[in-house]
Amino acid sequence: MSAPLSLGFSPCPNDTFIFYALVHGKTATGGIHFSEPLLEDVEQLNQWALAGRLDVSKMSFHAYGHVQDKYCILAAGSALGRGCGPLLIARSEITTADFTKKRIAIPGALTTAALLLQLFLPKGGELVVMRFDKIIDAVAGGAVDAGVIIHESRFTYQDKGLVCLQDLGKWWENRFVLPIPLGCIAARRSLGKEKILAIDRAIRASVDYAFVHSEDCLPYIRSHSQEMEPAVVRSHIGLYVNDFSRDLGTEGFAAIEKFLEMGRKTGALPESLRGIREELS
Repeated sequence: MSAPLSLGFSPCPNDTFIFYALVHGKTATGGIHFSEPLLEDVEQLNQWALAGRLDVSKMSFHAYGHVQDKYCILAAGSALGRGCGPLLIARSEITTADFTKKRIAIPGALTTAALLLQLFLPKGGELVVMRFDKIIDAVAGGAVDAGVIIHESRFTYQDKGLVCLQDLGKWWENRFVLPIPLGCIAARRSLGKEKILAIDRAIRASVDYAFVHSEDCLPYIRSHSQEMEPAVVRSHIGLYVNDFSRDLGTEGFAAIEKFLEMGRKTGALPESLRGIREELS
């Protein structure tokens, strides 16, 4: 038996939903074995991706643009869709021109949210990096003027009396007529095509299981979620897990290519010599 592969994903409901069956041995893995998964905030996973720590990992598409030569994107497991992008929030309305003087919290320098904000506000203000679950309180308390929120925060920011200045996903969708790519599951290219295809099939089988047995997944999901309210957890899964999570398909990969292209045009991402899915063809 070959050595188990290292695996990392976030504790957010969409990832724990997707990986529940794989982690708990509910589906066949085609001979692929994983060590105990590491569940970490996506920005920590992004930093590990830069260091090449894990064989298979969740990462932001922004971070992926920095490691494309070492990792390929799997067709299964991504967070990508419509109406699910990061939100730019504040205590009150702020004009675009005024942002040059403002402090804006972002959920990690390598998150897709950070690059989307840069595309939307190329002359934005001072960026303040903090954990995604700290941003709402930082905005509400005045530590920063605005913030970009992701994950469960989309469903709770109004409880603090905050307003949405811009749905960055909607801005992307209107401009490019493509779904917004948020995060992917990527595998180390050095694993080889055969093993990468087996990993992709195993994750797709895990997604399929979760769609059919969603209630079975809930205890595991809630044990890791920042937000324990069942309705919020279900809304989170419904927003971020969809057909693209099972298979990116032509449209999904086109959206990713466009996002990486725009990141390179801004100078935020380096050029790459490798295609994002060479091992899947």
